[in-house]
Amino acid sequence: MSTSTSTPSFNPLGNTAIVLVHGAWHGAWCWGRVLPLLRGGGALTHAVTLTGLGERAHLLSPAVDLNTHIQDVIGLIESEELQRVLLVGHSYAGMVITGVADRLEGERPGLLRRLVYLDAALPYPGDSWSSHHSDETRATRIAAAQASGGLSLPPPDSALFGLSGADRDWVNRRQTPQPFRLYQQPLDFDADRVARIPRTFIDCTMPALATIAPARRRARSEPGWQVLEMATGHDPMVSEPVALAHLLLDLCR
Repeated sequence: MSTSTSTPSFNPLGNTAIVLVHGAWHGAWCWGRVLPLLRGGGALTHAVTLTGLGERAHLLSPAVDLNTHIQDVIGLIESEELQRVLLVGHSYAGMVITGVADRLEGERPGLLRRLVYLDAALPYPGDSWSSHHSDETRATRIAAAQASGGLSLPPPDSALFGLSGADRDWVNRRQTPQPFRLYQQPLDFDADRVARIPRTFIDCTMPALATIAPARRRARSEPGWQVLEMATGHDPMVSEPVALAHLLLDLCR
C-alpha cells in the first residue's frame, strides 16, 4: 500500500473548501497524510475532530451524542466562514454529514457543494449508526461498551480496516474510545432536502469492510449517486493518501 505524500499537480481551486470528518475511534490526526496534498492542490482544507475523540478525548462524557458531532462540523464551517464546501465523511461520519447537510441545506441552501461518503454509512431517516449492522455486530458492540458502563466503545485492531505493519501500529496507537450514546441514536432528517446536494460514495474494495456492505449496495441501486472505487482498505487516508487526494480534488472541479 502506498504512503507517498507527493503533491498532486492541480491548479488552485478558488474558494472551494474541503471539510474532512473522521470516522469512529479516529480524530483529525487520521488525515495527516492527505491534508498537505489537498492544500497543495489548491483547496482550502480543514479536518475536524469530533467531541470525545482524538485530542478531544478528554471531553468524552455521557452527554456526547450524534447532535454534538453534527454541531462540531457546523461550528467549524460557520466559524471559518467557509463557502462552496465539499463535505467528506468517513465511515460512521456518514451519519454526521447527513445531519449537517439536512440543517445547512435548510438554512443556507447551496453552501454545501457536494457530500462525499468515504466508505461511509448511508442512513435513511430514522436510522441509527447501528441500524444496518448485523445482529451479531450490534450484540458484540453493545457488550463491549458495557465495560465502560455504556460510556464508550473500545477501538478495534485497525487490521480490521485492512492496515498492516507500520500503518496498523500508527492507527492503533492513536485510536480512542468512541462515544457510545450515539450508536443506537436515530437521525431524523429530510431525505429530499439532503438529496438536493450532489452525492458521491467512495467504495473501498480491498478489503471491503463488511459493515459498509449495505451502504455500497444502496449507492449502486438508487438514483442520484456517483460511485467511485478505491482498491484499498477502509482507511484510504492512511493506506492510499495520494489516490484519495486526487479523487477529492477532482470532485472540487
